[in-house]
Amino acid sequence: MRNYKVKTINSLSRGLDVLRALQSMRAASLHDLHRATGISKATLTRILHTLHGHGMVWQRMVDAAYLPSHSLQRRVRLDDADWLVEIASPVLENLCKKVSWPSVLTIPRLDHVEVIETNQPKSYFDDIPLGPIGFRANMLRSASGRAYLAFCPEREYETVLSRLRLRNQVGDEAAHDGAWMRRMVDATRQRGYSTRDPDFGGHYSKPRWEADDGRNSIAMPIRANGHVLACINLTWKTHTMSLTEAVRRHLGALSEAVGAVEQRIANADIL
Repeated sequence: MRNYKVKTINSLSRGLDVLRALQSMRAASLHDLHRATGISKATLTRILHTLHGHGMVWQRMVDAAYLPSHSLQRRVRLDDADWLVEIASPVLENLCKKVSWPSVLTIPRLDHVEVIETNQPKSYFDDIPLGPIGFRANMLRSASGRAYLAFCPEREYETVLSRLRLRNQVGDEAAHDGAWMRRMVDATRQRGYSTRDPDFGGHYSKPRWEADDGRNSIAMPIRANGHVLACINLTWKTHTMSLTEAVRRHLGALSEAVGAVEQRIANADIL
C-alpha cells in the first residue's frame, strides 16, 4: 500500500482491536474485553453496539457474552453450534416476548441432547432456571430428546438406541423396548411436537417422585437437508397450566419460531 501522509482513524483502530480480540477469544464478556484491550468499558460498549449494528458481532442471551458473527466467514457448517445459536437467538428472544415462558435450544450429541442457548434471562418467569449451557438432557425422557429421535433419519435413530443399549445406564431403560419406542415416535410424529415422559422431572435418571423440577415441556425439531440440527422447547410450571392448555395457547408460537429458524438457515450460506 502507498505511504499516504494521512492520519489513521483511531476509533476504527479500536474497533478492529476489539474484533480481533473477540476472534481470538471466541466469546468474551465486557470485562474480558476490557482486560484484553485496555479500552474503557464505556467505549467498549459503544464499539460493540456499532459492530452489532453492522452484523459483525452478536450477544448470547444465556450469559451476555459477545461473539464474532459467522457472517465474517465465507461459509459455515450446519453442525457449528455457535452458528446455530447466532441464527436462533433473535428468534428465541422474540418467542419469549410472545409467550413469556422460557425455552432452550438443544443439539443432539451421541447419547443425549445438550443445551446451547436459553432465553430464560429474558423471560417474564425468570424464576425458572433452565440450562445451563452444556447441560445434558435425557434423550428418551426429555421433550427435546424425543423431538430429535422422532424426526431424525432412521439410521441416526437406530445408532442412538444402540449406544444407549450398550451403555445400559439408569434412565435409558426404554431403549431396550423397541415396540414402546416406536409407539412414542409414531405418536410424536402424528402430533408434530414432543412431550416429556410423565415420569421425567428434569433429572437424567431419577423418576419425578424423587427429583421434580415442577415443570413440563413441549419441543419441536429444527430441520434442514433431511437432518435434525437442533430442537427448541417451551417450558412452564406444571401448577399454572396443563399440557393441553399449554399446547392450545403456545404451540402456534413455538411452531412459528421453529419455522423462522429454519428459514434463516435456508437463507444462510452453508456447506
